[in-house]
Formats: sequence, C-alpha cells, structure tokens
Amino acid sequence: MTSNMHEGLKLKREVGLISAISLVAGTMIGSGIFMSPQFVMSNVGSPGASLIIWAVCGLVTLCAALTYAELGTMFRESGGEFIYVLRIYGPLPAFFVAYTFTIVVNPAGITAVALSVAQYAVAPFYPGCMPPTLVVKCLAAACILVVATINMLNVRFAMTIQVIFLVAKVAGLMVIVIGGIITMAQNGLETLGNPDIAFEGTTLGISTIGMALYQGLWSFAGWANLNIVLEEVKKPEVNLPRALMIAIPMVTILYLLVNISYLAVMTPREMMTSSAVAVTWGNKVLGSWGWVMSVAASLSSFGTLNGSFFSGGRICFVAAREGHMPIILSMAHVRRLTPSPALTFTSIIAFIVLIPGDFQGIINFFSFTSWFFYGVTISGLLYLKIKRSDLPSTYKVPIFIPILVILVALFLVLAPIIDDPRLEYLYVTLFILSGALIYFPFIHFRLCPQLLDKLTVFLQLFLEVAPVNKNV
Repeated sequence: MTSNMHEGLKLKREVGLISAISLVAGTMIGSGIFMSPQFVMSNVGSPGASLIIWAVCGLVTLCAALTYAELGTMFRESGGEFIYVLRIYGPLPAFFVAYTFTIVVNPAGITAVALSVAQYAVAPFYPGCMPPTLVVKCLAAACILVVATINMLNVRFAMTIQVIFLVAKVAGLMVIVIGGIITMAQNGLETLGNPDIAFEGTTLGISTIGMALYQGLWSFAGWANLNIVLEEVKKPEVNLPRALMIAIPMVTILYLLVNISYLAVMTPREMMTSSAVAVTWGNKVLGSWGWVMSVAASLSSFGTLNGSFFSGGRICFVAAREGHMPIILSMAHVRRLTPSPALTFTSIIAFIVLIPGDFQGIINFFSFTSWFFYGVTISGLLYLKIKRSDLPSTYKVPIFIPILVILVALFLVLAPIIDDPRLEYLYVTLFILSGALIYFPFIHFRLCPQLLDKLTVFLQLFLEVAPVNKNV
C-alpha cells in the first residue's frame, strides 16, 4: 500500500462552525468548574477577589485565543503550537514541543480527565467514603477505550457526540445558575452586595495570584484545540476566529454566573473546605437529588475527554508527517480517514500513565510548560508582526494583545519557580531538553534502523492505513 496508490488521501473537513464551537467550549467546560472554585477562593481569600480572578482568566484566554486565530489564518495547517514553532523557529524547538506534548502533557491530561469521569460516575454508589482505586481506574480505562474507538471510527460521529455533551454540560451548569438565582431571590446576596464583605480576607501576593490563575486557567484549558485540527475545519479563515469569539466569552460568562450561584448558597469557608464544590452545592440545594451534580460533572468530564482525545492525537500525527515522529503515526485509515495510528499511540501512553498511583504531581509540574510553550508560540507571532508584516492573514489582532499574553505567560512560568523553587522543576526542564538526545540522531541525521522500516510496512498493512496529504 504505497503513497502513490493514495495520492489524494486527505483528512475530511468535517468540523463546521457549530462543531468548532462545541470542540472549544466542550473541551473547556470539564471537571474544572466543578472543582476549581474552592482552590481559587483558597488562594485569594475572598469572594470578590475570586470573581475578579475568574474574569481575568477569561480575558487572558480570549486574548491568547485571538493571537492563535491570527496564527491559524496565517499557517492553515493542523498541529497548533508544533506547526507554528516549526515554521517560525525551526525544527529543534518544534521537536521539543511535539516530544513534551505527545509523551507527557496530552496523555497525562487525558488520563486526569478520564479519572474525573470515573470518580464522579461511581461517587453515588459509595456515599460517605472514597470509591476503591481499582474500580475508578478500571472505569477510567474503559472511558479512554470508548473515546478512542469513537474517534477512530468516524470524525463526524465524534463531533456529534461533542455537540450533545456540550448541550448536556451547559444544561447542568444552568441548573446551578437557576438554583442560585432562586436562592438569591429568597435570601439576597449579602456577601457580594457589600464591597467591604466581598473583599474581606483578601490575600494578594505573587504566589497566591499565580496559583489562583493556574487553577482558574485550568478550567479554560482546551481553548487552543481548534488550531490543532485546523485542516479538518470548514472555512478555517472564517470559522476559527468566529468560533473562538463565541465560545470563550460564553464560557467566561457561564463560569462567573456559576461562581455567583455557589456563593449564593455557600459561605466562603464552606467553599474552601469542600472537596467538590458542585456536589456540596447539590446536596444543599437539591437535597436527595444532589447526586444529579455528580452525574452532571461526570458527563461534563466525558465531553472534555472526547474533545481532548480528538485534538490531542493530532499533534503526534502532524509531527510524524513533518518527520519528527515515526512515519506510521502520520497515516490515516484508508476508508474512515481518521488518524488511527496516532490515536492508538496516544491511548497506549494514556494507559501507561493511568497505572501509577500518583501522577497528579507530574501534571502539576508540567502544567507550567504549557504556558511556557504558549508564550514561545505567541512571541513568534509578535516577531512576525514586526519583521514579516507582509505575510498574508485574514485576521489580525492589535500588537498589544500578544504582548499582554506573553507577559502573563512569563508570570505564570516564573511565579511558582521564584516563590517555591523545587528540584522537580529542574527534572521537568531536563526531561524537555532530553528530547535533543532523540532529535539529533533520529531526526536531524535521520538514522533509521532497517527493522523500523519493516515494522512500518507490517503495521501499515495490518491497520489498513496510508500516508496523508496536507489539506490546506
């Protein structure tokens, strides 16, 4: 099965405007809004300050997304950060992006979301105690397997599921918003109505603001996913910026309303001591129907898992197509036109990450790398706007927006290191730099064992896949 036989093989453009909005909003709205509010509140200490943090997170996310919209209309290829860093800075920095995101960041993120789905799903069956770890992990593995299968079978089916789950999760959050409105109508909202009380107990510092922003921005994770699958988006020059400008403000407003509802029902201390603020809210407002919040959180997390998987597998797919990963990962199924080898590889890594008892620390210490690469990518746009203003782009942002996002990215990367320098940050840096040990022999000098060529041919025939042309 050679490339000549499938010269015209391309991934289909199945993602329209509604699907694009669902991919962005549906990936962002996950377990974060059900769990992060208490951590934001704990770091800044007051309801008023926490709402400001949530608004700032929404604004930062929108600014970052708009800079990505300009990059996406400038380089109309899938791959997100990888392809932008490759085109602007060259192959070695781009390999660091692909290596880090493919091996650690994306699989660990997928596993974390799968565990959230499982924990919320089994929670009603274990009232008053923690569910067994084995049960949670087995269900998480099943969720990964189901989502992987869906994404391998059909892109349109995966996007339909994304739309359905977005509707379900917005409905769940609207229950919280409406419940809060009813509570405020009955009892008022003394905490936020009085500025003296609203900001009482505020603790401001570099570390507290930085950690609060980290927790809030975690709930917005997924805003860059549309750029990763850009070759599958219909009319990307129109739908990319339009989807981002609809999805992110919608999610920001929804998050603010949900947080106000939490504060209408719970005291700040109750929020800070809650293990899952949405479940606590449900128990107080819905009573015996409080389990509905666990179901809503589980469905919300499942939608995020589907969106994360859909886009996450495309990074190693594009990296392989550019010669930065094994060539088999750049191929797609000859009939379904889905990047099944890349999705299979992502699933295997996610299963491996699922095995250890504690991988949350890995995510915590690698979370700052995401904003490091966001900063590097957006600094590339700043360079292009100054030095290569002639490059064609159907959408442009004012130059102060990328400057603002770069400053925020610098703060998010440096704040935790300066405030609490730990050896683990050095380990993370060494892991990223260790990619050079792979890059130079296998990518730069193209040393390829003959056995790998035979394995590629075998897998190509076994998986019924073929090389894919760019759809630009």
